[in-house]
Amino acid sequence: MLKRYVTTLWILLLSWTVNAQEIDRTDPYKMMKQVAEQSFKRLKAEQPKIQENPEYLKVIVEEELMPYINDQYAALKLLGSNLKGAKREDVGEFVTAFRAYLVTNYAQVLTQYTNQEIEFGPEPQLEDDRRISSIKVDIIDSPRPNIKLEFKLRKEKSGDWKAFDMIAEGISFLTSKQSEWNGKIRQEGILAVAKELQDLSKQPIRFESKTQ
Repeated sequence: MLKRYVTTLWILLLSWTVNAQEIDRTDPYKMMKQVAEQSFKRLKAEQPKIQENPEYLKVIVEEELMPYINDQYAALKLLGSNLKGAKREDVGEFVTAFRAYLVTNYAQVLTQYTNQEIEFGPEPQLEDDRRISSIKVDIIDSPRPNIKLEFKLRKEKSGDWKAFDMIAEGISFLTSKQSEWNGKIRQEGILAVAKELQDLSKQPIRFESKTQ
């Protein structure tokens, strides 16, 4: 069940694929709505090429999605207390590997795109000094029940907003990955997990059977 939540979550994240000049990055709510509308049109239009070569999804993710994700901030939050005493170069390798892992992970789950629609929750009230915001959405995945999600975004020094985490049915992506990798980081070190993420990032993109 969690896999389904994460799959649809990344599909929504790919919806942030609008040219920077066309959206207002200073407003996280408006940004998500504008990009979602245009990006879903692109996904539909690109399906023939994607079906022919699923690796093309990595190109789409790299060019269109990653500019809207603060992968470095997410990686550092994931490391958490493991940053204490860690070598700067080791942390740098982990951040790079985590980014590559995200690109492949996003691309793989996007093979399950089936014209899902989204509904946005109420627009959050933003205060001038507030740097973290949450955007709630429902994924319409008929005939299955809707999926309730929450995106966590952080305001950059430039004033732009970027996503760094997402919560599906109360489960944070960063928290779940932290629990998954924390033990290995403590036992084998940051570089061991970075190597594992690099290996995972090199896996080919394949279409999987869709389950209810």
